[in-house]
Amino acid sequence: MPDTAHDAGSDLQLLTEALLEAAERAGADAADAVAAQGESLSIGVRDGALEQADRSEGVDIGLRVLIGQRQACVSSSDIRRETIAAMAERAVAMAREAPEDPWCGLADPSEIATDWDAQALDLIDHVHLPGPEDLREAALTAEAAARAVPGVTRMDSAGASWSSSRFHLAASNGFSGGYGRTHHGIEAVAIQGEGLAMERDYAYDSRTHFADMEDPEAIGRRAGERAVARKGALKPPTGAFPVIFDERVAQTLIGHLVQAANGSAIARGSSWLRDAMGTEVLPAGMDLIEDPHRARVGGSRPFDGEGILARRRAIVADGVLQSWTLDLATGRQLGLATTGNANRGTSAPPSPGVSNLTLTQGSATREDLVAAMGTGLVVTSLIGASINPTTGDYSRGAGGFWVEKGEIVHPVNECTIAGNLLEMLGSIVAANDARGHLSRVVPSLLVEGIVIAGD
Repeated sequence: MPDTAHDAGSDLQLLTEALLEAAERAGADAADAVAAQGESLSIGVRDGALEQADRSEGVDIGLRVLIGQRQACVSSSDIRRETIAAMAERAVAMAREAPEDPWCGLADPSEIATDWDAQALDLIDHVHLPGPEDLREAALTAEAAARAVPGVTRMDSAGASWSSSRFHLAASNGFSGGYGRTHHGIEAVAIQGEGLAMERDYAYDSRTHFADMEDPEAIGRRAGERAVARKGALKPPTGAFPVIFDERVAQTLIGHLVQAANGSAIARGSSWLRDAMGTEVLPAGMDLIEDPHRARVGGSRPFDGEGILARRRAIVADGVLQSWTLDLATGRQLGLATTGNANRGTSAPPSPGVSNLTLTQGSATREDLVAAMGTGLVVTSLIGASINPTTGDYSRGAGGFWVEKGEIVHPVNECTIAGNLLEMLGSIVAANDARGHLSRVVPSLLVEGIVIAGD
């Protein structure tokens, strides 16, 4: 067992085994342990000069112990032997004083994953390991391209980043497994106008592999063009109009559906979907699929945070709600099997959450939807949120573009859009413009009859 984080960083499995051994010695009935190692580098530039450079690396460990139906979690970034022993003793003492939870507990050994292929997910870029100069050059290129767009008056920010992470989970039920992933990112935020007339917009790209990244110049140029298109933004009229949620923000609508189908919300009875299982929540013919096995996609994983094999499933099929999102505890509470959706960090018990999502696309382009909507709003940005989790009532600040006679006539800012999520989602019409490399593949969505509060 290594005595320092530097020595242990290459073998997280040893750390989880040491945590489990310490938990057993301290008197735990059962336990699971996680170890996570991360390294990141980010560079920000402004006006052609370096503005910030951040680098971090480290190892974090977490231990969950169970005494009967009581549990407790502890975490640390100190991986010395004596710290691990103290963590286990503290966790066991905490568990003995914790209230009973009839739903907590590890997976039965018959449930745990025993065979997976993390390499097939291809989440680690072994080829491109960028240094500070590489990221600085990418950020400067994106910034210069944005500034070169006529009408851009200044840059809010431009940056590039890289990170690498590894995760290992082990439990006293016999499960032990780990995987890693890398991340490359470039972003630019451009501004047009001065004073109260300033408007900003952004562009970014994020991939697991550098070879798949969009060119920094294209990212910067798109940010600049989007900002300039915001010039002269006005408040829209007040009333009920069709609204197109641009592909950049459409996934937030689907995100609200996914949150409402989360087992934690269902078990609490605090979801607007609590009575919707087996009923239509999207238009007929529309599917919402979770697939954690998509190669080179950041949300993919071979198993979940409880050692259950991750698997493809339909959350919605032909418009009908098919499945809650469950971990072991919420599944037990609802009398259902886990869907293999436990998320796990170092400092808290597992909780249910989704990985990659794909919504059925339509055949029309976004431009086709704009032409068909007559008069209404194209939303490209959302600000704040007031979502009633029990009723699904929805209200958000928005910006975008006003449409009249099927054509965009001017940009829009400072308005509020409101409706009910069950009604909104039941009327959506999907475009065909979703980006297939994202973790959430959701196209632009046309929604009828949303209330817009503007001038």
